[in-house]
Amino acid sequence: MNRPAPVEICSESMRFLITHNPTDATLNKFTEELKKYGVTTVVRVCEATYDKAPVEKEGIRVLDWPFDDGAPPPTQIVDDWLNLLREKFLNEPGCCIAVHCVAGLGRKRRGAFNSKQLLYLEKYRSKMRLRFRSTNSTSCCIQ
Repeated sequence: MNRPAPVEICSESMRFLITHNPTDATLNKFTEELKKYGVTTVVRVCEATYDKAPVEKEGIRVLDWPFDDGAPPPTQIVDDWLNLLREKFLNEPGCCIAVHCVAGLGRKRRGAFNSKQLLYLEKYRSKMRLRFRSTNSTSCCIQ
């Protein structure tokens, strides 16, 4: 199966890698790709389809935060996500967080967001701001 290439997204001091869902057979190549981008944490938002032990053996933490495909994330996952961003980008400047669902098709496909997801984004109001200051500079991130 021809997998889409990962997409790196950078915003201020934050770096993200949106990638495909590997299988046990492609896990070595996937892990090498994560290391190439400096990924320290992987968030999988789908059911587990591969053994995370080999990835974690390479020093990359794998978090399982699954939710229904095509649906917006539950409040708890949004809260966990914002806490992760605060922790990682404050304590590990320059790190990269990878995220994947089952196929990752929405990264390059027009119309990838469905009406439920768009409605969620339109109505979303941040309950908590992501604020942190780097100890080495005066940069600040607010989300």
